[in-house]
Amino acid sequence: MSDASVAAATPPPLVIPCTGLPVGRLLTQEWLLSNSIGAYASATVAGCNCRRYHGLLVAATAPPMGRWAALATVMEQLRVGGETFDLATNEFAGTFSPRGYEYLVEFRNDAAPTFVYRVGDVELVKEIVLAESANAVALRYTVRGGGAELRVWPFASLRDFHQLRKVHQPHQMTFDGVDNGVRVEDRRRPGPSLYLLGREARFSAKPQWWYRFSYRVDISRGQDGFEDLYTPGCFEYSLRDGESCQFTGILDEPFPLGFETTLQRRRGRLAELAASVGPDADEATRRLAMASDTFVAQRSFPEAPPSTTLLAGFPWFADWGRDAFVALPGLLLATKRFDAARRVFATFADHMDGGLIPNRFDDYSTGAHYNSIDASLWFVIAAERYLRATGDTAFWRNVLLPAAERILHAYREGTHFDIHADADGLLTGGSQKTQLTWMDVALGEEVITPRHGKAVEVNALWYCAHRILAERPAAAGDARTGQYAEWADLIGPAFVRAFWNGAAGCLYDCLPGPAPDASIRPNQIFAVSLPYSPLSDEQQRSVVRVVTEKLLTPMGLRTLSPDDRGYRRKYGGSWESRDRAYHQGTAWAWLIGPFIEAYLKVEQNRPLAVAQCKGWLSAFDEHLREAGVGFISEIFDGDPPHTPRGCIAQAWSVGEVLRAKRLVVEAEDLH
Repeated sequence: MSDASVAAATPPPLVIPCTGLPVGRLLTQEWLLSNSIGAYASATVAGCNCRRYHGLLVAATAPPMGRWAALATVMEQLRVGGETFDLATNEFAGTFSPRGYEYLVEFRNDAAPTFVYRVGDVELVKEIVLAESANAVALRYTVRGGGAELRVWPFASLRDFHQLRKVHQPHQMTFDGVDNGVRVEDRRRPGPSLYLLGREARFSAKPQWWYRFSYRVDISRGQDGFEDLYTPGCFEYSLRDGESCQFTGILDEPFPLGFETTLQRRRGRLAELAASVGPDADEATRRLAMASDTFVAQRSFPEAPPSTTLLAGFPWFADWGRDAFVALPGLLLATKRFDAARRVFATFADHMDGGLIPNRFDDYSTGAHYNSIDASLWFVIAAERYLRATGDTAFWRNVLLPAAERILHAYREGTHFDIHADADGLLTGGSQKTQLTWMDVALGEEVITPRHGKAVEVNALWYCAHRILAERPAAAGDARTGQYAEWADLIGPAFVRAFWNGAAGCLYDCLPGPAPDASIRPNQIFAVSLPYSPLSDEQQRSVVRVVTEKLLTPMGLRTLSPDDRGYRRKYGGSWESRDRAYHQGTAWAWLIGPFIEAYLKVEQNRPLAVAQCKGWLSAFDEHLREAGVGFISEIFDGDPPHTPRGCIAQAWSVGEVLRAKRLVVEAEDLH
C-alpha cells in the first residue's frame, strides 16, 4: 500500500469542543496514551485528574507492569499583557481551583493528545507524547497570536499506582538540580527518581505541597479519593508568537526525547493500522484498528529476551490469558499484525503448566496465576483463527498444534483445580470455593456467580477445540485426527443432552451438580458462534432468539436476564456493590462479537440480517466519544441509559467490536 493511501485511510482526530460545556461533562471523558512497554498517560478532557490511576507518567518499571505513578500533573500559568491566567483544572472537595477549563477551547484525540486554550487573542496548544519504549513523557507547548510567558508547575506523586500519596505518611520528598532541570525523589520510600527537564526554561525553586486533591471517580467507587502532591517549583518559558517549547518527565536516567520524531513515528504506525482494515472500512473501524495498538506491549522475563503480550485493559489490568486470546483475532489478525500474534502465542505457550496457560501474569513479578478453565481453550480457538487468517502451516505445526494437543491431553487426563473430562466426555472442574470461568468474582469465601462443574461455554469451547484438531491436522495427513473426531462425536451429543433446556428453548448455564442452573446468561451464545457447534440449526436459532430478547443491549450482552431475581440493574457504589453486579446483569461490550457472529450464522448472512447487525454496532461508533475517548469501555449498566463503567479501554471490547465489524463487511461482500 502506498504512503498516500495509508495517509488517506487515517481518520481525522476526534475533536471534543469544550467552550461553554459544564466541567462535569468534561470530567466524564478521559484520554489515554500508552507505549510499547506498558507505561501510560491518562486524565480527563478537562485536564483534571479524577482517579488515582490518572497521571502524565505512569511508568512500567517491570514491563509491562510494576506500574509507578511518577508525574501526576502539571499546572500551567500563561502571562499575557501583564495578566496571569491559570490554565490547569484541579478538584478539591467539591470546588475547582484553578478553573482552567474556562479557557479550554477544544480537546483533540490525536496521535498526541492535544489541548487548545485561548486567552484573548492568544492561543496555547499543549501536546503530549510518550517515549516509544521508555518511561518518559514530553509536553510541547506552542503559542499563537502573540508572545507570552509560560510557567509550568510539575506535581510528583512517586508511588505505586494503586496507592495514594499522603503528606502525613513517612517521606522525605526532595529535589536536586541537574542539567536543564531537577531530579525529584523520596529518600524515605524506595523507588525510582523523576527527572523534570526544560531545556529552554529557567527553573525557579519553590518547593511546596498541595493538599487533598479530590478524585471523584475513586470516591464514587467507595474508595479513598484524596491525595497530597509535591512540586519542586516552576519552569519558566518566554515564547514568541508561533514558538514552541518542551517540558519532559523521565524516570531513572535522563536522555534526549525528541518530541517531533516520536510523534511522527507514532503517527505513521497508527496510519498503517488504520489502513490495515482495508478501503471498505468505515471510520469507526479504522479508529478501533488504531486503538488496538494501545494493548500490545513488551513482557520482560529474567534471563530471557523480551516477549510480546496483550494487556487486558487500562488503567489497571495486566495481561490475562483469556482476554488475550479472545481479543487477539480483532486486535492483531484483523489488523494484519501477524508477527505480533505469533509472539503473543509463544509468550503464553512458553509458560504453560499442566495444560493451563496463565490466567494472568502477576502485577509485581514475572510469576503467573493459572486459575482458569477456559483460557487454554481460547488459545486453541485463537490458533485456529490465526491459521485461517494467515495460512501459516509452519507456525501451526511447530508451535500451535503441539500446544493445543498438550492442552487437550492434560484436560482429558486431569490437571490443576480438578479440571478433567467426565465419563460423558464433558469437561468439568473447580469447586464451590473456586471461580475458574470468566464470571470470576468472589467476596472472601463467597463466590458471587458460582459456575463450578460443567459450564456451558467451557464445553462449547471443549467440543470446538476437538473438532478443530480433527480437521486441521488432516490437511497435513496427520493420523491422530481420527481420535479427535471420535472424542468430538462423544462430546457433541453429550453437550446437547446435558445443556439443552427444552422448556426455555435455550441452554442451561452450568451443571454444578444434579440440578442444572437455568439462569439465562450470555455464555450460551458461544455454542452457536464458535466455528463448530454441537447444536442443530433449529436449536441454534432458538438460542439466538432468547439471547436477543433477554440479554441484548446497545452496548453488548447483559450477564443475566432482567427477569431473574438476582438481576442487578446498575454497576456502581462500594466495592461489594460493584462486585455483586459485575456478572449479575451488567452488560459487557466484548460479548457483542460472538453475538453478531451467531446472528449472522443463523440468518445465513442475509442482507436484512447484515443491516440489522450494522444498526446494533452503530452505538459503539458514538461511544468512541464517551468515557475513554477513542476506545470502548469494559462494561455498561444493564439498564438504560447503559452508562459506561469499569476500565475506560478494554482489549477484548475493542477487539471483538472490531472483529464484529469485519464479519459484517465480509457478510455484505457475499451479496
